[in-house]
Amino acid sequence: MMDYEYYLEKFRKSADQIDKKMLRKKHLEINIGVTLNSVVLKLYKTEWTNDKTDPINAKTRIFFAIWVNDETIKRNKVFYNIHALKLRELNGYSITSRAFANSFREDFMKFERNWKNVSVEFGPLTLMEGWEHFKNENLENSILKLADNFLSIEYLIDKTLKKFEITKSS
Repeated sequence: MMDYEYYLEKFRKSADQIDKKMLRKKHLEINIGVTLNSVVLKLYKTEWTNDKTDPINAKTRIFFAIWVNDETIKRNKVFYNIHALKLRELNGYSITSRAFANSFREDFMKFERNWKNVSVEFGPLTLMEGWEHFKNENLENSILKLADNFLSIEYLIDKTLKKFEITKSS
């Protein structure tokens, strides 16, 4: 049985090392918690959801997640992905999930080599997903590296959203 407090602490320590100036500059927020029996670190923008008061649980949202659970820990793997949920309902945009996913993935492929064991072979709700091996003593570094990696590509989400923006005709 996974020791949630132990892993929450590891994830918090990693989050503390993420460049706060960069997060502010990019308007990114961090959330650490337990979701679906996994300890998770999520990076997201409030602009990527309709629900500004509860962006973590909003039904329409985009976020990057890094997580471990009983299964992944047994295999010494930390998983990561980008989820895009119910985008057709995102205010200010006219999006079909499949078109958004295809457009994002096309741009993402230029950066694929920077992500270990990554795949884009998923339905449109999971834009990409992968995993890395970790040893217990370097889990914090693995989490930090994945978060920093996301900071270098988060603009791809904004770039993709821009393509689906509803422009107001004058």
